[in-house]
Amino acid sequence: MKKRVLALVLSTAMVSGILAGCGSSTGESSEPAASTEAAAETEAADTEETAAETEAAETAEDAEIPSGRVYLLNFKPETNDAWQELAGVYNDLGGNVTVLTAADGQYKTTLQSELAKSEAPTVFNIGSAADAQTYADYIYDLKDSEIYNHMTDKSLAVEYDGKIAGVANCYEAYGLIYNKTILEDYCTMDNAVISSVDDIQDLDTLEKVADDINARIDEINEQFGTDLTEAFASAGLDDGSSWRFAGHLANLPLYYEFKDDGLEDLTAGEAEIKGTYMDNFKRVWDMYVRDSAADPKTLNSGALNAESELGMGEAVFYQNGDWEFSPLTNPDNGYSVTEDDLDMMPIYFGVDDATEGLCVGTENHWAVNAKCSQEEIDATLAFLNWVITSDEGRDSLVNAMGLSCPFDTFTGDYEPKNPFGAKANKLATEGKTSVAWSFNATPNVDDWRKGVVSALTAYTDGSGQWDDVVTSFVDGWADQWKLAHEE
Repeated sequence: MKKRVLALVLSTAMVSGILAGCGSSTGESSEPAASTEAAAETEAADTEETAAETEAAETAEDAEIPSGRVYLLNFKPETNDAWQELAGVYNDLGGNVTVLTAADGQYKTTLQSELAKSEAPTVFNIGSAADAQTYADYIYDLKDSEIYNHMTDKSLAVEYDGKIAGVANCYEAYGLIYNKTILEDYCTMDNAVISSVDDIQDLDTLEKVADDINARIDEINEQFGTDLTEAFASAGLDDGSSWRFAGHLANLPLYYEFKDDGLEDLTAGEAEIKGTYMDNFKRVWDMYVRDSAADPKTLNSGALNAESELGMGEAVFYQNGDWEFSPLTNPDNGYSVTEDDLDMMPIYFGVDDATEGLCVGTENHWAVNAKCSQEEIDATLAFLNWVITSDEGRDSLVNAMGLSCPFDTFTGDYEPKNPFGAKANKLATEGKTSVAWSFNATPNVDDWRKGVVSALTAYTDGSGQWDDVVTSFVDGWADQWKLAHEE
């Protein structure tokens, strides 16, 4: 049942890029059971899952460790420590794994730099079929790989030119992370806009709540002993944070426009967009800025730390994803929030708030470098299979990295534990529609986002107009689409 629920959530979000090459050599590429029969079925299912888990662990333990070079260029900075530790464990078993993690917003630049070296990455991240097209000569077909065969939902793989170009290693959800302890305390105040957190079901209510909280910071701190400074954590427009808005917030107007246009695949995109929902984008962005303590003129300074603001109880709302659960609750980071303080709600956009769920999808796909030697390719595939079948690998992905993984080996103790991901499932079972990651269709993603961020920065600091943001969004899309799809 859990797998069916997961499939329901993921069916609303297709998959998304960037690829690498080796400098030398070649390679090809619930309710209690109502009857004895129901109880027997449940027991059989549990036994099947346990057997599969045990078999996976035994297979990983018995597998011979190849000595070929493995170089993983990691896409997610927040998982660096866990990947380094995991590589160390594998190397102690006889492996030869190196992990390099690109800085926030610097993956493409780092990849290009690493490709120029004689020992380039053997496995790297791609986000979409568009990336596979761009780097088609470097794609190794994963259709016969163990990691592909272990996928519970093969629609999460990136397919291009008859090949399985990338295998999703996790699925993710994003929305508005919020401090429910502070928000629940606010609900008890005299003249609060809402009496329960559940009253926030649309953008109208969210705006009123955020405005009221921001206007009553001192009163809230005095009454509850909090250290609140703002309703919304800072909306940084530097390279390490701007993707949250030029990518993840921008997803909402793309998603709703693609729906209006009747696209069957809401992550495939189209050559031209109209900017139908840019007024909604402006409304949400303006709320983020006015209900934050950050100076609108310094949002691109790089000096802001929205994660810390939420983590230290200084902000109530923080737009980000389930990957933030692990760093927010890691005691080594020194944050004051605990798991019990945290929850997530949709980014209400004022379009179809009554049925909107969290944004669910992935940009994280393992792609294996076809230009590496066969020895390197085989060693890389063996390492990735060990990661998703061994106790050490599964524990790291689920517990240390806080990921939800789409493989049949992640049962029992290795089922997703991230409560933000669980919230996506919960909303889906309640009839909400998960928002597809339509931004995965973005043409020349870095260049398009750069134009949007530049215009958004100027609008926010007062040196530009909102019309310039719309122009960069709409005309910039058409220009980049033409460039990306030139023959």
